[in-house]
Amino acid sequence: MEGNNIIEDEFKELHFQGAPKVITEIPGPKSRAILEKQELLDANVVSYPLTYTFALEAAKGATLMDVDGNVYVDFSAGVSVCNVGYQNPYVLEVVKKQADKIIHTLDIPTKARIDILEALSRIAPGSMKGNSKIIFGGPSGSDAVEAAIKLAKVNKKGYRIITFEGGYHGQTSGSLAATAKKSYKENYLPLIPGIVHAPYPYCYRCPFGKESAEECDMECLRYIEHLFKDPYSGLVQPAGMIVEPIQGESGILIPPKEFIQGLARLCKENDILFVCDEVQAGFGRTGTYWWSCEHFDVTPDAITMAKSLGGIGIPIAGMMYKKEFDEAWGPGGHMGTFRGNVLGCAAGAAAIKFTEETQLLKRSAELGDYALELLKDLQDEVNCIGDVRGKGLFLGVEFVKNKDSKKPAEDLLKKIVAKCFERGVIVWKGGHWINVARFIPALTITKELLEKGLEIFSEVVKEIEKTT
Repeated sequence: MEGNNIIEDEFKELHFQGAPKVITEIPGPKSRAILEKQELLDANVVSYPLTYTFALEAAKGATLMDVDGNVYVDFSAGVSVCNVGYQNPYVLEVVKKQADKIIHTLDIPTKARIDILEALSRIAPGSMKGNSKIIFGGPSGSDAVEAAIKLAKVNKKGYRIITFEGGYHGQTSGSLAATAKKSYKENYLPLIPGIVHAPYPYCYRCPFGKESAEECDMECLRYIEHLFKDPYSGLVQPAGMIVEPIQGESGILIPPKEFIQGLARLCKENDILFVCDEVQAGFGRTGTYWWSCEHFDVTPDAITMAKSLGGIGIPIAGMMYKKEFDEAWGPGGHMGTFRGNVLGCAAGAAAIKFTEETQLLKRSAELGDYALELLKDLQDEVNCIGDVRGKGLFLGVEFVKNKDSKKPAEDLLKKIVAKCFERGVIVWKGGHWINVARFIPALTITKELLEKGLEIFSEVVKEIEKTT
């Protein structure tokens, strides 16, 4: 990169040209053959191929190519894993050079490890900047959440962890207990005890039945205050609180600023660890800032991170926290054979450098505002979109039977996602009732690709609404 910003025209070279381009039926013959082998050999837990019925050959930027040569505009970035784009050439070059030297080192230092530690310290939010420690454990966000639970328990007197309705934190025992979705957990009970789920602002479907912002008196926050104050609330000895400042899996839910600020205040007043889960919403995803918590003018005690921490999809996860909480545990306090995989360290540091030099934080904010405007225009034209929301390139469109009833329209979204896929556009699903289309593209997506993908999405929505 040589310190120069890449101009918009050069961003075009980061993606497959001509996307979307569909040249066979989907799935094509080669994809079908591979999918059949996967069904024969792979575990029943495989899920994504049930919706996206193809086998992949290559990826580039915000585009994917299947084995039959079809090229797709991808609005997922691997679920916010490849914020700087698939196969980003600048990051990939760094990874290849590192792979020629050494790959596995446990937590013995390398230049790549120091590079990522220094980079993360540089981009830490608020008062954490210059006042943080960083831990790497296993390779997934779930492990980062497990580390946060440990950090809370080892530092505070309590053992309970407060999490939130709509939250998603992973699939290991502790992180799954912290996750809110019932169907993820019902076959694996009991999980770790001591998790308390509190209300989270879902303003389109207020858990307290409020119909407008004018009616809202921050009941979500007031209820949590009640849990702390009322001697008969049942909340005993909390050690920490884990919250997604902006929820992803539950449909891109953005709470009022006062809510997140209120949580930070309650944690300080009650001497519990305040943890922001930035696994999906971090690394510039929400625009303007590195971390979604920064939109709320709060600095947490700790941040969990994974996904785009590995730059282009190299598995690595970690937690950044204030130095004052480091003394409570010693060597081996949290471990994992792949704690700080060197390729992940190299990729992460390179991705941070690329993000800075190409001003991707600003780009995410600007493209996100533009996309939000287009989606709101679509909302005005149809009766099946109840709400459109987002921050940066983290956008959600909630589908309903009609705007008056607000009844979730999961089946409608399923048809829309399938038809978009047939036309070469990958739209992600989410929401409490899986009725929210999520748009989480690479931050390097061009305005042209963004427009093409959203134009096809809009056409499909209107077409399916007419026939449903």
